[in-house]
Amino acid sequence: MTIIKQDDLIQSIADALQYISYYHPADYIKALTAAWEKEESPAAKDAMAQILVNSRMCAEGHRPICQDTGMVTAILKVGMDVRWDAEMGLEDMVNEGVRRGYGNPDNVLRASVVSDPAGARINTRDNTPAVIHTQIVPGDTVEIALAAKGGGSENKSKFTVLNPSGSLVDWVLETVPTMGAGWCPPGMLGIGIGGSAEKAMLLAKESLMEHIDIHELMARGPSNRVEELRLELFEKVNALGIGAQGLGGLTTVLDVKIRDYPTHAASLPVAMIPNCAATRHVEFTLDGSGPALLEPPKVSDWPEISLEGGGARRVNIDNLTKEEIATWKPGESLLISGKLLTGRDAAHKRIQDMLAKGEPLPEGVDFKNRFIYYVGPVDPVRDEVVGPAGPTTSTRMDKFSEMMLGDMGLIGMVGKAERGPGAIESIKKHGAIYLMAVGGAAFLVSKAIRSSRMVAFEDLGMEAIREFEVEDMPVTVAVDTKGNSVHQSGPAEWRVKIGKL
Repeated sequence: MTIIKQDDLIQSIADALQYISYYHPADYIKALTAAWEKEESPAAKDAMAQILVNSRMCAEGHRPICQDTGMVTAILKVGMDVRWDAEMGLEDMVNEGVRRGYGNPDNVLRASVVSDPAGARINTRDNTPAVIHTQIVPGDTVEIALAAKGGGSENKSKFTVLNPSGSLVDWVLETVPTMGAGWCPPGMLGIGIGGSAEKAMLLAKESLMEHIDIHELMARGPSNRVEELRLELFEKVNALGIGAQGLGGLTTVLDVKIRDYPTHAASLPVAMIPNCAATRHVEFTLDGSGPALLEPPKVSDWPEISLEGGGARRVNIDNLTKEEIATWKPGESLLISGKLLTGRDAAHKRIQDMLAKGEPLPEGVDFKNRFIYYVGPVDPVRDEVVGPAGPTTSTRMDKFSEMMLGDMGLIGMVGKAERGPGAIESIKKHGAIYLMAVGGAAFLVSKAIRSSRMVAFEDLGMEAIREFEVEDMPVTVAVDTKGNSVHQSGPAEWRVKIGKL
């Protein structure tokens, strides 16, 4: 009979969460490298190159791949013959592991979980609680699958109940383009079919724990309906031309995973959850011999890539004029230097509330003729100026665009993914600009940040307003001053090109 010690489970959870914060799964690196090698879209190829370079930097420096270090999902299969040497309950042990993993002083991970979600939304400060699913199964071991899922991709989760005669393929192909690029492709699609509503969602989440094997499936051919669907969706989703970061290209997904379950005769529940470019998951088994031992990947798993930026225009964003930014073209690569303010949802909402009440803004909160970076960085460690600081999804700030551009005098925004129609109209109206940084390249981006100082709303933690001084920060012009969006033109262009291949 196996005896599992409390400390072994807690330590294993903590170590695993550290592990997946800076190590991509080897199968993901292999698949992304293959996609990068064949990519023909210059913008998408550059985005994938940044993701791969960032991945290697994180593996070597043991720092997070993405500043959004995710909300933890733990799936446990507990053997019926297991005995516990523990004083805590199982969920309490898992959450203690999360607490220790995210608070590791050598690699502090960002705490993103908030309590009272429909009310005060207070950060729990330690990223607990995890979302925990437990099964009691035959055997004398405990199998654990952990994932740390970022908000940008989790927010794009979809669910529907089709008629039994409905087309799952049609629904997926209609739905994926509506997800935009906030889920940071290229990644994976996890699809759950059947069961009930909550079962389908769990199946989709579980499928994302599987290893990438679509090319092996293509080589041997399908043996059942699920495998036929995987192959069909892999081909047709990539034919949409969305591409890396939504810039247009050959590869949008690296794999499509599907799990199914018996369902009611009158129903066809379907769930779809995307996994982003910072895909983070790991599986291990406790057998009573001590904490899990996770083997680091080999450096040779990563390709040798050099980011030279030779074709990028160097720009100083201090004292820029609208006439100057009007010369920037959609899809153009820039290396920006100078000072920009940061801010996300909570900071924008607080500014909006203060303006509505006629209250003065804090000293230093002056956006006139300046740029804002949508970011919530990881806390720095050792000699870092700032921890990994990649962009957050810009569409969440769309509803504040007119306020920021019209009332506050902002002229430029930096974030990730596309902007909605309202934001684009405000950008065009005020002759402003929107720049895109690569999601999934947070550590790489942080190396361009030379200084950071707190400006306002320190109580908001990672959502506070800071001032970053950056040097040669890589960005792409995503929406120009005339309202032309590369996230519209890029995928449209590549959908036609792929159709002709």
